[in-house]
Amino acid sequence: MLDESLLDAPDDLARADRRGLLRGAADAGARVRTAVRHATEAGLADLRPDGRPRALLIAGPGTAASGVADLLGALAGASAPVTRLHPSGVAQAAGALRWALPGWAGPVDLLLIATTDGTEPGLAVLAEQAYRRGCTVVAVAPERSPLSEAVDGAHGVFVPMARAPYQEYDESAAAGPGALWALLTPLLVLLDKLGLISAAPDTLQLVADRLDRTAERCGPAIATYSNPAKTLAAELADSLPLIWSEGAGAGPAGRRFAATLAELAGRPALAHELPEALPAHGVLLAGAFAAGADPEDFFRDRVEEPQALRARIVLLRDRPTGGLTAAPAARELALSHDTAISELEPEEGVELEQLAELLAVTDFATAYLALASRGHG
Repeated sequence: MLDESLLDAPDDLARADRRGLLRGAADAGARVRTAVRHATEAGLADLRPDGRPRALLIAGPGTAASGVADLLGALAGASAPVTRLHPSGVAQAAGALRWALPGWAGPVDLLLIATTDGTEPGLAVLAEQAYRRGCTVVAVAPERSPLSEAVDGAHGVFVPMARAPYQEYDESAAAGPGALWALLTPLLVLLDKLGLISAAPDTLQLVADRLDRTAERCGPAIATYSNPAKTLAAELADSLPLIWSEGAGAGPAGRRFAATLAELAGRPALAHELPEALPAHGVLLAGAFAAGADPEDFFRDRVEEPQALRARIVLLRDRPTGGLTAAPAARELALSHDTAISELEPEEGVELEQLAELLAVTDFATAYLALASRGHG
């Protein structure tokens, strides 16, 4: 159940936000600016690379690291393959996780480590392994964490993670928006210098500005009727979100939205890219989650029953409307099954700006769903 009255009670939202989700979303632009400064101070902006790496390997735990890998893979495109090294272990605890380089990794490859913790022995071992193989290592992690020593020992580059401006970093929101931008931004600076993506300093300033503007539109003081994130949260109440994305950056944004809805708001969601989302999720629109499912049974006692989930399509797009698009087919499929559809399309701008807006609106929506849902916050 969603308490919609809470959405328009900013003071109550602030009190309920024990994990700092709204603060993290609001401070994303500031995190980008701080992270650019940290990357510059670590020497990433002055790199004079000999050539492009053959492959990028990304390691780190949790939703933030997987989001970084997914986003960098989409942005790099065909410039270089991006592979996330998935951890193994008996538990999702810093001391239990282990990573290993693939057998083919060597001197022409680049290992990127991204973590909001920095105490994982497995990542220190991975950095050492990379050094023995001749891989260059670049890590983003909290300042003065054990990982920084391991990266120094591997003759790598260590970038201190940008903390929130209002407090020491709170690991309870490790899947939150602040953590994502703090880990992602220094790696954007690096990949720009390597010629793999376009993320020059002025572009990253535009990204920070777009995040600030989106935070102003989506903040807790802005009423639901004119707040795209609160509107989306209200629309997703008691629904099973089917997040359909179109465009290179929208794919990772949709997958991250689904992951954070589950991890932070306790909400199931499914993400897929168009046009393949149409056959992949089409049966869901006709089955038990369809808008018209659950025919009335006159003799059934419904008083104590929780409301059934109904599929709702969330269409995320980051491409210009003039190009080839499967959006009309998606709308037609939704209409034919009486399924509601929410659409998010960012304002014009460079690719990273548009991606930042999609991430910001969905991060705010996740925060509102987490805070206004009973049992969360």
